[in-house]
Amino acid sequence: MENNTSLQQQLLEAGVHFGHLKKKWNPKMLPYIFAEKKGIHIIDLNKTVDHLQEAAAAMKQIAKSGKKIMFVATKKQAKEIVSECAKKVNMPYATERWLGGMLTNFNTVRKSVKKMQSIEKMLADGSAESLTKKERLTLSRDKEKMEKVLGGIAQLGRLPAALFLVDIGHEHIALAEAKRLGITTFGMVDTNSDPNKVDFAVPANDDATKSIAIITNYIIAAIAEGLAERQASKDDDGEDDSNNENETRARRLEAEAQAEAGRGGRRGGGANSGAPAGGPGGAPKRRVPSSGNRRPAGGGGSR
Repeated sequence: MENNTSLQQQLLEAGVHFGHLKKKWNPKMLPYIFAEKKGIHIIDLNKTVDHLQEAAAAMKQIAKSGKKIMFVATKKQAKEIVSECAKKVNMPYATERWLGGMLTNFNTVRKSVKKMQSIEKMLADGSAESLTKKERLTLSRDKEKMEKVLGGIAQLGRLPAALFLVDIGHEHIALAEAKRLGITTFGMVDTNSDPNKVDFAVPANDDATKSIAIITNYIIAAIAEGLAERQASKDDDGEDDSNNENETRARRLEAEAQAEAGRGGRRGGGANSGAPAGGPGGAPKRRVPSSGNRRPAGGGGSR
């Protein structure tokens, strides 16, 4: 409970409770509004805490399962905060602008990412040295433009499992694409938005940098926990696997040694029994010495 109180205090200090003007409100936000003060709606921070913890727990599980959560924040006051936070936990992000079809036309976007990476490689390994100065400059400019928009999703090999949006009204294209593909959506929802449009709505002021920072950092901490737990379980599995591998190897060597001993015994028996019984070549050897007077005759005949 103390933890909740301190979190609530932090949210209060960051101004998370300030909503929009009453005339701009969305009636669907009514359950999350605590009061109206000087024509501005005040968000109920108890609800914010509950929904924030619920969203963070869900994101922790997604991260623990090894899936990606994409952060989307193209508002100028959110760009830097969100990109820095996403980088901390190695999650994809879109903070410059949302390319239409970034999710629904993912394969085409991946081609652009690959093109950007190949230009990077050319410029890095010196294979662009053979080009003229103007061509190199054009390549560098293309790479910079692409990196601005696609840099955040360069390591994203497949569609993310979830999307976190800072302002669901501002990021309506990203939200629509996620819904179309059945991707789980999380969002900071202010008093002028419809909270039913996202799977996990966190009622909060989505305009103030402090408010955006505190909510995003809380979520990032939960994701980091999920990733750490995933790594810990991987390490445990690795130890078990190595123990199992050692046991298997020991059993295999033992079985091979026994088989080798068995083969050696059979080989030895075959040699001994070959003396009296003879092999395919042993039969004539026994016949030839049985009549001693034929040996010279046979020998002379062959000469």
